[in-house]
Amino acid sequence: MSKAHPPEWKKFMEKLSLKLNGGRHVQGILWGFDPFMNLVIDECVEMATSGQQNNTGVVVIRGKSTMLEALEPV
Repeated sequence: MSKAHPPEWKKFMEKLSLKLNGGRHVQGILWGFDPFMNLVIDECVEMATSGQQNNTGVVVIRGKSTMLEALEPV
């Protein structure tokens, strides 16, 4: 049986855009992660559908609920 390898996220330690289950969208700086793709995001901003931006600070996002994109070239 093969071992699971942690994702190569170190190159994405800059600003990320994350789409979450339920239609939510957040942006922030990747601060940490684990092999299950649980993410710690710093300076997190939630982008509301109304166009309003809510600063939420540091958040932990469960790996099963995300789709992400790098906002700066890797």
